Amino acid sequence: MTPDIINGLFEFVGGICSWANVYKYQKDRMVAGVYWPTTVFYIAWGLWNLYFYPALNQPWSFWGGLFLTLGSIAWLIFVIKDKIWNHLWNL
Repeated sequence: MTPDIINGLFEFVGGICSWANVYKYQKDRMVAGVYWPTTVFYIAWGLWNLYFYPALNQPWSFWGGLFLTLGSIAWLIFVIKDKIWNHLWNL
């Protein structure tokens, strides 16, 4: 097993967790104990990895990173939509 495959598997498992956050948020419509700048930082890091992994010829890491980053972006979009956008319309 190559380091790329191992890293890619970590990224995919992180993606499963990230998409589980999206599911949980859709179900509960509640966020507790989350510091949103941390999520923004990890999204930025994930976007960097989408450039960096191909430069290193690491396809497994790229696809796992894409899955993880998209899950984080989806979560942030849902939170922004529900917590900010809807709040603005109810003023």
